[in-house]
Amino acid sequence: MEEFFAYLEWPAMAISLAAAYYLGSKKAGKRVVAFWLLILGNVMWIAWGWGEQAWALIALNVGLMALNVRGIRKNED
Repeated sequence: MEEFFAYLEWPAMAISLAAAYYLGSKKAGKRVVAFWLLILGNVMWIAWGWGEQAWALIALNVGLMALNVRGIRKNED
């Protein structure tokens, strides 16, 4: 199971970078996609952090996930 968590690190990083790129879009639809990608990245970082027992990383990503949910809601207004 530990190997599974190890494989999450690089894809989580790539998804987070792609999402950051889309956040700069002028189109609301692309920004919503960015927030969903960030949430996916948050979930992956949380899983990776769990496997590494990186509790601060888990706490950070829970907070960031809440901000991403807020971003989705604000973007739909």
